[in-house]
Amino acid sequence: MANGSTTSEDITRELLAFIARQAVSDEEFNALALRIFARQFTHNLPYQRFCQLRGKTSRLVKSWHEIPAVPIDAFKEFTLSCVPVEECERVFMTSGTTRGDVKGRHHHPNLAVYDASMLRHFSEHFMQGDTRLPMGILFPTETLMQNSSLAHYLGLAMQHFGTADSAYYLDQNGLRTDALCESLRKAEQSNQAFALLGASYSFVHLLDELQARGQSFALPKGSRILDTGGLKGQSRDIPMEDFYGQLSATLGVDRRQCINMYGMTELSTQFYDAGNYSVPSVKRGPHWLRSRLLDPMTGQEVARGERGVLAHTDLANFNSVTTILTEDVGVATADGFVLLGRAQGAEAKGCSLAVEDFLKAARG
Repeated sequence: MANGSTTSEDITRELLAFIARQAVSDEEFNALALRIFARQFTHNLPYQRFCQLRGKTSRLVKSWHEIPAVPIDAFKEFTLSCVPVEECERVFMTSGTTRGDVKGRHHHPNLAVYDASMLRHFSEHFMQGDTRLPMGILFPTETLMQNSSLAHYLGLAMQHFGTADSAYYLDQNGLRTDALCESLRKAEQSNQAFALLGASYSFVHLLDELQARGQSFALPKGSRILDTGGLKGQSRDIPMEDFYGQLSATLGVDRRQCINMYGMTELSTQFYDAGNYSVPSVKRGPHWLRSRLLDPMTGQEVARGERGVLAHTDLANFNSVTTILTEDVGVATADGFVLLGRAQGAEAKGCSLAVEDFLKAARG
């Protein structure tokens, strides 16, 4: 196993080649995960202390399943980076809605791996063989939200997969409903499929606006929607079944083409479903991202078919920590997982204890 002396440039080159492959074996995934873990154990000191408290070192860990999972709240309390922060190209920050104004920070020495991860997986699971589509973005531009990973993600989508007439329909003044309706009418009258992407709560606001106007559309066959991020208290609450039913009825898009992206600032890779004809849907990741379902009280994997808290091992997280413990509950399927919601009760208590353990260890 390689030691922790691997540089950012070395691991970036290796990851870009790894992501570009069609598939990898379990052994190949495990070998790269262990090399990245060795580097993070050596250079990410808060994480090193946490691993030592758990009795896990780069010499003792033999499988990616054994890599200690860092609770996501640790990104709010510590700088989790293998390189000095002043050498990082970008810092993405969380919304800060969970704990007041405290924001988690994810440091990226370069965006080459993040971008490659997004483009490869997005192309396969959202574009579905199309090279470019006219796109409408229901989220502010990256210029307006420089520290938003979602703004960067949607900017990549438009730059690499949008046609020249693609546009943003949400800015500092709010939803540009008139301009969006004009574009939807043009798309409706054409034979060209249209893609509408944005935060889930933006779509709720759009649905409310269109309902108030008494407007609906029948977008051409092949049109699709991507929503992400949940509602996060920024719009009215709406059950998933009603949400996707209203999207389909109001915009004329098949629910099989109403795709949800599950991601987070603390990860560098996203999960997608294959539409929301029925909910909850199965989320799937690419070959450089794997998930476990854990009992947060013990840290052990739950039995197949039982609910647990999701822990993700994302090899694209080469600078921070590959493995994070979320506060999301799910159940494993044959090729992914079903997301059930946020941790409650004993599961939430277990997540809180994991945060306390990390704080205690990292502060020495």
